[in-house]
Amino acid sequence: MRLTLAEPKYLTESVSIISDLVNEARFKVNKEAIELVAMDPANVAMVIFKLLSSSFTEYDVKKDVEIAINLSNLKQIMRRVKANDMLTLELDPENKLRVELKGNNLRTFNLPIIEFDEKEQKIPNLKFPVAISLPSSILNEAIEDVDVVGESVTFMAEPKKFTINAEGDLSQAKIEIKEGDNIKIKVDGNETVKAKYSIEYLKKMITGSKIADQVSIYFNKDYPLKLEYKTVDKIMLSFILAPRVENE
Repeated sequence: MRLTLAEPKYLTESVSIISDLVNEARFKVNKEAIELVAMDPANVAMVIFKLLSSSFTEYDVKKDVEIAINLSNLKQIMRRVKANDMLTLELDPENKLRVELKGNNLRTFNLPIIEFDEKEQKIPNLKFPVAISLPSSILNEAIEDVDVVGESVTFMAEPKKFTINAEGDLSQAKIEIKEGDNIKIKVDGNETVKAKYSIEYLKKMITGSKIADQVSIYFNKDYPLKLEYKTVDKIMLSFILAPRVENE
């Protein structure tokens, strides 16, 4: 296989975001895309990544391959990528991943492919009565606001309104987001839907804003949350986060 990206940010930013949640992971490379599905070590969050072949200037895959990589090692290399570099990924005969960076000069890194025993992760089939689409900057600001007061955040959706709320020992933060030109809020059955999630995990997930200006938010009462970042014909990065269910 030989894959070349003219816009390396889609890979560099994604690796940086994913490595905050997952230490080691298995990339699948097929004719259509590079894909990854992984759980964080605590089994609280799942990350789903797809970088489409159409985002590459060269995409030569003779047969499907799986590459297990230590993500913090890959992240260190990705940090060395400059904005105008051409980034090429190749598998060498000695079972290493070769990363070639071509800018003013040619730089080559070889990364060992690791043994990775973890069972293959299946993406759960989730049904959501709530679908919200809004600029990722709005969600980022809201999560930064609630991070000031609490460790968990309540998402509440009702027709035409999405509320993000957190409470600490003495403090409270509440952000109300109304439907508008670039904000769509869809709630089945016109009911109010509420769920609680970890702010610590959300802070890692919202960095998906580096690869897409809009975010789609899906949730249900005491049910996993799904955040999805997409750039058409290039990349999809989504996260599934288990709810914080409080004992009554």
